[in-house]
Amino acid sequence: MRTVAVLAFDGVVGFDLTTPIEVFSRSRLPDGGPAYRVVVCSTAEEVDAGPFRIRSDLGLEALVEADTVIVPGVSSPAVFPGREVLDALRGAAERGHRIASICSGAFVLAAAGLLDGLRATTHWRGAAALAERYPKVTVDPDVLYVDNGRILTSAGAAAGLDLCLHMVRSDHGSAVAADTARLSVMPLEREGGQAQFIVHETPPLPDGASWDPLLRWMEEESARDLTLADIAARAGVSVRTLSRRFREQTGTTPLRWLHRARVRRAQYLLESTRHPVERIADLAGFGSPTAFRERFRAVVGTSPRAYRKAFQTTDH
Repeated sequence: MRTVAVLAFDGVVGFDLTTPIEVFSRSRLPDGGPAYRVVVCSTAEEVDAGPFRIRSDLGLEALVEADTVIVPGVSSPAVFPGREVLDALRGAAERGHRIASICSGAFVLAAAGLLDGLRATTHWRGAAALAERYPKVTVDPDVLYVDNGRILTSAGAAAGLDLCLHMVRSDHGSAVAADTARLSVMPLEREGGQAQFIVHETPPLPDGASWDPLLRWMEEESARDLTLADIAARAGVSVRTLSRRFREQTGTTPLRWLHRARVRRAQYLLESTRHPVERIADLAGFGSPTAFRERFRAVVGTSPRAYRKAFQTTDH
């Protein structure tokens, strides 16, 4: 059983602190046993986490036994966690532990020098400040998370959930990660991996969006050769109205959204089957294997074969 240590110090964001606790604590192995032991390591007996205070009996020395160390977001980039926290993180990195940050926690990793020469991300509002303050870090504000192997960073709080599930999948496979996602009442579809496997976020629907049924239908029918006319007919509007209202509600075009749905289907098939690429191209709704490879690489950042090698867990 792996140990996950979540750092707590004055100024951390409460939600970012509880997110990894929830995700990793809910993760179960196929035999029903816990996949992780989760501990909270703090710099003091009680720390201020914004809307609440948190108490822990474990100090930073407990990081020595952790396989993974999680640094939550901080309430402001100006928050300084203290030399003892930075030294503890450097020590964990030297021992080869996996270290991940959620949201603005990337500023803490950067302050410890752990992001020097690496690609990283953080909340888009803080990306420019991170790049300016730490010029040795290559900041990418357009991705959900970046996995450099032992050092990982995520964007906003929701992306922290994606990152935690990604780590579960890397440790125990897609089936365990999918079960963890269900227990967390979260979809396992915003996938990524090492830097070249990043998948960009599908824009969320705003409050009051009325096209959920249409999007579900498009997802279910994504293997078909749908046209704008087909989608407009399903929505009961003209093609022109469809294009305008679809962008208003989703931030993208119908065909781009459809392409992303097909890529998600292909990812699942690459992970869960041994179908050849040509068969997956057909099942996912791409016109040809060549079109599939090109679209998959454009969205995921790598080839279908490389993705399957990294993420396939089935023996069938």
